[in-house]
Amino acid sequence: MNAHVNTDSTSRVGALIRAHRLRIGLTQRELADLSTISVRAIRDLEQGKARRPRPDTVRLMADALRLGPRARAALEAAAQQGRAGGQGWGRPPAPPTALHAMSGRDAETAVLERELSVGGERLVNVVGLGGVGKTRVALEVAERLHAAGVPVLWHAFPGASADHLGCAEPESAARVAATVADLYGPPPADAAYGGGGAGAFGEAAGGGLFELLGEQRVLLVLDGAPAVAPRFDRLTALLRGCPGLRVLVTSERPWEVPGERIFLLSPLEVPAEGAAPDAAALAPAVRVFLDHVRRVRPEFTAGPADLARAARLCRRLDGHPGALAAAASWLVVCDLTTLCLSLDADPVALLDHLGGGAGADRFRAALRSRTDGLSAGARELLDALCAGEAQDAGAQDAGAQDAGAEFGLTDVAALTGRGLPESGRMLRELLISGTVRAAPESGGSRFRVLSLVRAATPRTPQRA
Repeated sequence: MNAHVNTDSTSRVGALIRAHRLRIGLTQRELADLSTISVRAIRDLEQGKARRPRPDTVRLMADALRLGPRARAALEAAAQQGRAGGQGWGRPPAPPTALHAMSGRDAETAVLERELSVGGERLVNVVGLGGVGKTRVALEVAERLHAAGVPVLWHAFPGASADHLGCAEPESAARVAATVADLYGPPPADAAYGGGGAGAFGEAAGGGLFELLGEQRVLLVLDGAPAVAPRFDRLTALLRGCPGLRVLVTSERPWEVPGERIFLLSPLEVPAEGAAPDAAALAPAVRVFLDHVRRVRPEFTAGPADLARAARLCRRLDGHPGALAAAASWLVVCDLTTLCLSLDADPVALLDHLGGGAGADRFRAALRSRTDGLSAGARELLDALCAGEAQDAGAQDAGAQDAGAEFGLTDVAALTGRGLPESGRMLRELLISGTVRAAPESGGSRFRVLSLVRAATPRTPQRA
């Protein structure tokens, strides 16, 4: 018996599945049991709600339906046509529009753009302290890829930076949001019929990205993602089912899942102690700080003395973009000299934009949370490093104290009495937590504890 279906209201692949199922007398639930594909996925395919099933789904369906070579080939061809058929949007969606120009991140954005376009990375997680500029870097990378013709889907988690103008074509945004929820959610209600595994994700989960994307090249940005990783089976199913998909994540901590490329975003480079005014003006942190100053005081012109003060302030604030913006906002009510003196007394006290009062407390709490989240060994190492700097402070001048004492892996091993492998793991943990940064002028093999970390964590021995 040949079942007749209206292919105008259903997809070609869905029509074939329904016809073969009825031909051999199976219900949708019975087909779900045989194929390990969920009832919901089968229903969505047959009703035309999902038109681009993944190859694994087609293979499982063909096996359960006991299709011969010709019928199997026809089903695979229909599925392939559905995946290759038009996009789920009128024009490729674009990322949000940044409110401010980016400065000082050319190297980082170039690397990320290359890895997500011509490189082989499928999942890149940009990690770093809050306010270090992860969202702004993601915006720049997304804009560059979009300019090259790549559609960009953007999803912001609650609490993510909103320093941009929203984009979102509503239907695409809804599908992305639903898929993200399914990445983190429990198995669907019909998991007992094969819906709980990776094979059903996408067609059954309700996110609809398989239907939307097919095999085309797309960048998905997950901004402000939680440190807890999504379900790994569903994440891999999404990447496998959408071979052209690249995922760019911003988070304060890595997910630590297989295939994740952890991209550590450090604060901006600061000028070296004793740098000439012209050289200091070229340092990324100083450029960003002066940009913020001119928004507050458009008439401001930096002379040599101002550049020296700005360089010192940037070193004191570790080149942290959010801290630089907050400090510059205080120039509405004081001059640069007074601001530097205030920061010498307590750099954390002015880390809220003028007009608010709780920002410094939140920043202090955030840094304390980062240190509390360290393993016992890494926490002890951080305390020891800060204690060592406090002891060395008497032999350093004021400018050197701003920079902090440098150390390397062998210094860590000597300080802890542990071998290089274990010392390296603890040092990596501190780097990823954002409490320690590489010293750029040392070629990346020497490190410093952030001044803000020392100032914001009272339990850490403070420098004299």
